[in-house]
Order: sequence, then C-alpha cells, then structure tokens
Amino acid sequence: MGLTAEALALVAQVNKKFGPETMITAADMRHVPPFASGNLPLDIILGGGFPANKWTEIIGFESSGKTTVVHKTIANQQAKNPDFSTLWVAAEDYDIDWAQQLGVNTNQVIVAETNAMEEAYEIMLDFAGSRSVDAIVLDSYPALVPDEEAAKSMDELSVSLGARVTNKFFRKAGKASKRSHLVEERPTMGIVINQWREKVGAFSPQGTPKTTPGGLGKNFAYYTRLEVSRAEFLDEPIPGKGKVRAGQAMKFKTIKNKQAGPQKTAETHFYWADSPSRGITAGNFDIVRDLMTWGVYYDVIQRRGRYFDFGDRTWDLKDAIIDSLRAELDLQDDVAAAVLQAAFNPEEAAA
Repeated sequence: MGLTAEALALVAQVNKKFGPETMITAADMRHVPPFASGNLPLDIILGGGFPANKWTEIIGFESSGKTTVVHKTIANQQAKNPDFSTLWVAAEDYDIDWAQQLGVNTNQVIVAETNAMEEAYEIMLDFAGSRSVDAIVLDSYPALVPDEEAAKSMDELSVSLGARVTNKFFRKAGKASKRSHLVEERPTMGIVINQWREKVGAFSPQGTPKTTPGGLGKNFAYYTRLEVSRAEFLDEPIPGKGKVRAGQAMKFKTIKNKQAGPQKTAETHFYWADSPSRGITAGNFDIVRDLMTWGVYYDVIQRRGRYFDFGDRTWDLKDAIIDSLRAELDLQDDVAAAVLQAAFNPEEAAA
C-alpha cells in the first residue's frame, strides 16, 4: 500500500508553501555515511564513525586523549581524501607539532584562535552554512568566555551565561548543518571537545558525580556524546635499563548515540613514543592488537588451536599472523573491512 492521493497532495502543498524538501518520503532520504575515525574499536561502537551533518561532543578529564582522537580522525579522513579540510576553533592553543606527529596535513586545517564564545560560534555557523569545509572542531568548550562575562568584574556573578549562548548556538546550528536529503551535498562533521567537572555536593553510586559545562540543554542537541578516558599507562622495556612510559590505554564509551546503540564501550592502546617491541611508532594506535581482538571476536579471524585462518590464508601460531598484520597494510585493510561488515551487516558477512 502506498501513500494516499490526499497525503501526497498535502505534501506538495506544504512544499510549495514552505520550500522544497520541507516534507519528503522517508524512503527517499539519502544515506550519508559517517566519518570513520580510523580506530576500529571506536568505529564499531560509534556505528561506523562520527555522524555526518550532526554534532558530536567528546568528553573526558584532562590528558585522557580527546584532542588526539580528533586529530587521528582528521588524519584518517585526509588519508582517504587529500582535499579533506577542517576548521579548528582553538579556544586553547593549537599544537601544530603534535597534530603533524599524529599524521594531520596542517595545510588543510584552518585555525581560528579565539576564546570569545560569541565569536567562536559565529565562525562555526558561517563555515557550517557555507559548506566550505569537511569538519568543524571546537577545542575546547570550557575555555570559551561569553562577552557578557568578559565585561564583568571578577566579583560579579556570571552563572549560566555560557549555557544560554550555547543553547542559542545549537538552535541556529541545526539550520546551518542541514543538507539536502535528495541531492548530494558536501557533508560536515561537527565536534565539540568538553571536559568533566565534579558535581559538588551531589552523590552518585557509580563514583564521583560529574557533569559537563554548558548546561543540560546542549545534551539534547548532540547526536552523539562520547566519553574518552585513560585506563592505564603502557611501558616500553629498554634492555638493561628498565622501562620507560610510552603510551596509554584509552577507553571509549558512547553516552548518547542516535545512529547506533548507546552505552557501548571499547578500548584501544595509543603510543605517544616509539614502541620497538611492538613495532609501533610514536603517534599511533596499536592497530594490530585491535584487529586481532575484534577479528577473533567476530570470527573474521578463525582460531583453531594454534592455527589462525583469514580468507584462504593460515598462520601457525599467533605471532605469525601478528607479524603479517604488522607488515602488510593491505591485510590490515581487509581484516578491518571484514570486521566492520560483520559488525553492521552480519547476514551479508555470513553469506
């Protein structure tokens, strides 16, 4: 059964009055793929990557890896599309050396250094509406200062000023980020980095009660809210000299996710220094560890005692397949693609 003639007539009438695409059939809406982060565990729990034409909040305590995750996502997108461009609103300093070490082509990044909240939001809205960049990043929200607060003296109250301005931004951002559902248009990935704050005087059975600056209203505007936290530090052995700290285990949790199930968790290992024992250079995730973990989990890599199978290849012992994964980039891509297929399209993967 299709739509009635009366319903179609009303749709046409509304579109004529308010503009094309005011109303369309859901089946006619284009699917816009998400922006893959390049980190397999993160992409799995996000539903393929960060949502397109929507806004994502990345939250965490200090030094948890929030900015690193965004840089690595941009580097991954640039690797697939050298023309991929980013607007980076730096309410805090933009570290060009760190960005380049993480693989970012900084020639494709426009940096706006400002901590004036209204100015930052106006710039973000202008670029979102112009369709001139592929990603918009704010790093980070707590460093922004509303104009009204900046004009006050230190002893004057300024509670909730930022929350009011932020809610206004998101009311405008919906229109600026909107893209055609019928015609292909350049999508945009919007990310706002935020930080946890302890909720003084509150109680939580899960531990320290915490909240994010900016009020509660913004939480409804975000399509995805991702928590990044540090689980443990990773050490690199130095023969005859002990160990040196080389990286950290990152944990991810989707607090809110409208393109996949929420409250999903994953873990990855990131190295800010070289790890010769693992064959990892500074500024990279332990991709092979992630491929082995999720490949075996989804039966993409099948384990038979001491043997491991993938496709028409077989390895004797775990070290053998790990060596192949580290040496063969094509094999990494094939395993990652098979894992994502199994995660999101299990029927097709089984066939």
